[in-house]
Amino acid sequence: MERENVVKSVARALDIIAHVSASPRGLGVTEIANGMDINKSSVFRTLATLEQYGYIEQHKETGRYRIGYAFLEVSSRLLESLDVRSEAQDVLRQLEAETNEVVHLVVYDRGEVVYIEKLDGHEALRMHSKVGRRAPVHCTSVGKAILAHLPQSEVNDILERRGLPVHTDQTITTKEAYLAELARVREAGYALDLEENEPGIRCIAAPVFDHHGTIAAAVSISGPTLRMTDERLKVLRERMIKAGSDISERLGWNRK
Repeated sequence: MERENVVKSVARALDIIAHVSASPRGLGVTEIANGMDINKSSVFRTLATLEQYGYIEQHKETGRYRIGYAFLEVSSRLLESLDVRSEAQDVLRQLEAETNEVVHLVVYDRGEVVYIEKLDGHEALRMHSKVGRRAPVHCTSVGKAILAHLPQSEVNDILERRGLPVHTDQTITTKEAYLAELARVREAGYALDLEENEPGIRCIAAPVFDHHGTIAAAVSISGPTLRMTDERLKVLRERMIKAGSDISERLGWNRK
């Protein structure tokens, strides 16, 4: 019985936190009690305990209660502990099941992208990609998706240091054309690799953002030109944008 009472008190505290958090101006004890159909003495005791630990605070002048700053500390720890690879797993598996194609998750590191996850799909496809392997940013869809959201000064520095070396006869090799491509990627919300890195391989990618709204990674689907036709790429656009957005939300990003 004692344990049951403790659980009920925790549940009541969580309900009060949720109720108070929904009111930007804060709430008084009577408002909370009436709104939740709880007696005022129980509300006051719960608020006093939450206030002691910093999860609720009382405005000195109005007497209203609102969410405390302890939540910022807890939420920041949660956000910092989120790992993009683990948080993306469900989305990646769903993409693999829906498309039967190779799915990649990459992060940016010192002017290159690094593959941190690869799902092989159910169709035969030979690619150079492998978890832990690096790839150029300028001719991959994942690289474009990331570069499009880096500061312009950093993009310029990367292009100065690494240039735009030719990988296939489709590789973009002029700075002007490449910057125009990045502008298109930012506007469209997705990036394409039309046999620019590997002959016969086409890819479509979307950016992934962290809780600060900073570019954190990119997710992509790759397949042979025979299957990744212009028509199919058009169909995959919104799906990839949603995949990037879903992973971003798991990392705490909120577009609003």
